[in-house]
Amino acid sequence: MAKKPAILLTIDVEDWFQVENFKSYIDFSTWNSFELRVEKNTHLILDMLDAFSFKPKATFFILGWIAERLPNLVRQIRHRGHEVASHGGNHHLCTALDRNQLARDLLTSKKRLEDITGQAIYGYRAPSFAINDQVLEMIKQAGFLYDSSYNSFSAHGRYGSIDLSKAIKNGGSYQLDNHFFELPVSNLRLCNKTIPLGGGGYFRLYPTSFFKQGIKVVLKKNNTFVFYAHPWEFDPDQPKVHQASRGFKFRHYINLSKTQGKLQKIINAFTNCDFITCQRYLDSIGISTF
Repeated sequence: MAKKPAILLTIDVEDWFQVENFKSYIDFSTWNSFELRVEKNTHLILDMLDAFSFKPKATFFILGWIAERLPNLVRQIRHRGHEVASHGGNHHLCTALDRNQLARDLLTSKKRLEDITGQAIYGYRAPSFAINDQVLEMIKQAGFLYDSSYNSFSAHGRYGSIDLSKAIKNGGSYQLDNHFFELPVSNLRLCNKTIPLGGGGYFRLYPTSFFKQGIKVVLKKNNTFVFYAHPWEFDPDQPKVHQASRGFKFRHYINLSKTQGKLQKIINAFTNCDFITCQRYLDSIGISTF
């Protein structure tokens, strides 16, 4: 286990029109017609992290579609000392693809990022946390060292499930075999129920005090907290998808103006922790990625 508590900041780099909740209203064939705001919003996150004196580092799970159009953004993330990892190719749910489609998506997205950075890509996160044991096996076969797609909040319709009963737990990681690991998103267990906590809309919805307390509970148990966010969550001025359902609009737009300030408060509240990348975290608990 890592000596100091570790908080793994993870950012899923996708744009406002690519989210799963809007897929019924925005067809994939129209993506090229929309304004790209992800570069500006990702730079906002990078600048925010650089502003802290202790320079917290994060893992950026980058969509291949974005990497293809903004390779300099990928290089900038790496240049600033953060980890570049894969979020797949076109934000298609892994569980909706057949084996050949998924294998192609995994390999193509990984190679694109490796070609841009000139370095190996170790990590993967499935769009919308849609994962199962078969998908996990294919992620391993594609050459990734770790996956960070498991979200244990089972009440969400798209989140998947995997069997970790035989895995070796070490802090916030689960060793699935000699060279493959799972880093689940952190949630809270209260009264035998799972409370979604790791980030995203839940982070924007919960009071900061509740979120801080939840992190403390998870850190006490695992010495590790895995947080996630998206660049569009830092962008209250993004275009509105007016035709979306009321529920989807609530989930997407709630408290966007508060995301940056809230995350800054959370980071400042846990300066006793190591804010390191997923790759460095695995190194810190004795798992070599080199």
